Amino acid sequence: MFEDKSQELTPISKLGEFGLIKHLTEQFSLSNSSSELGVGDDAAVINPENKKVVLTTDVLAEGVHFNLGYVPLKHLGYKAVVVNLSDIAAMNATPTQILVSLAVSNRFPVEALEEIYSGIQAACSRYKVDLIGGDTTSSNAGLVMSITAIGIENEENIVKRSGAKSNDLLVVTGDLGGAYMGLQILEREHAVFLANPNMQPEMEGYDYILERQLKPEARTDVKGILEQLDIKPTSMIDISDGLASEILHLSDQSGVGFRLYEEKIPMDSLTISTADEFNLNPVVTALSGGEDYELLFTISPNDFDKIKNHPDFTIIGHAIEKEDGNFMVARGSNQLIALTAQGWDAFLNSN
Repeated sequence: MFEDKSQELTPISKLGEFGLIKHLTEQFSLSNSSSELGVGDDAAVINPENKKVVLTTDVLAEGVHFNLGYVPLKHLGYKAVVVNLSDIAAMNATPTQILVSLAVSNRFPVEALEEIYSGIQAACSRYKVDLIGGDTTSSNAGLVMSITAIGIENEENIVKRSGAKSNDLLVVTGDLGGAYMGLQILEREHAVFLANPNMQPEMEGYDYILERQLKPEARTDVKGILEQLDIKPTSMIDISDGLASEILHLSDQSGVGFRLYEEKIPMDSLTISTADEFNLNPVVTALSGGEDYELLFTISPNDFDKIKNHPDFTIIGHAIEKEDGNFMVARGSNQLIALTAQGWDAFLNSN
């Protein structure tokens, strides 16, 4: 956790719960007008200013969602915020506040938590959200983080999973599969290190996919881009559990089926070459890998001309009648492959 063995570390017990919270949060300031009262009182106060409040929360548990053998604490703090802001972005809303709760064992000194909070602060600064509260407690099972994100938005701008209609176009931002392949590199090099601690990890050349795994970004920019294009999605979801799972969620909530075209799925060349290195089908990494935190959404076919050549978006399929099911059209043929939810499930993938 900290390589400098001579560094004098501070036990949490020295500060106590309230002293720890004050120590970790005293550098945070409020930047949103809707944040009326932040950290330091019994509860926070936010003023939604006649808008709708959008709420989401995620729990990240050591050994289930992250491995501290190769995940830097600062990156963990940053990513923990981003995964929640991605859910707010998937509602086409603007994130404004977060609350952070930690359960930590006594193997973590104050300095370790400072690293986590430095990542949290970097994310707050990057996305202009306010830390307004949270909690800390002890844990007998390592580190557990829970982050709640709050967004505020005009009702007419909010997009749900349930609005897709037959013939709507299926669109995705960015590229897919990179985060999963970054994880494979980290797992491989960690296994090598455990077998021989004198071996240097081979990370060179994998920068993009490692960043996709360790420091993803929430697509909060998409809302503004779509507004400039005069497009409002009919449904939307973020890609946290793999493209196939998210398509099935939209299908279930909207009551439609989908046709996904394999040849249209956007993937970075490094994702493809690394998948080949691991003898994996690159398309499978996009369908089932997860943690890309891109946005998947549907739009009216009338908006095709507005979006067809935009570099941020790729049209990858379309909605059909529910009874026609959810299938991927294989590259170079008309073969239909049933889409199945094989993405991340914490209860199936835990150690």
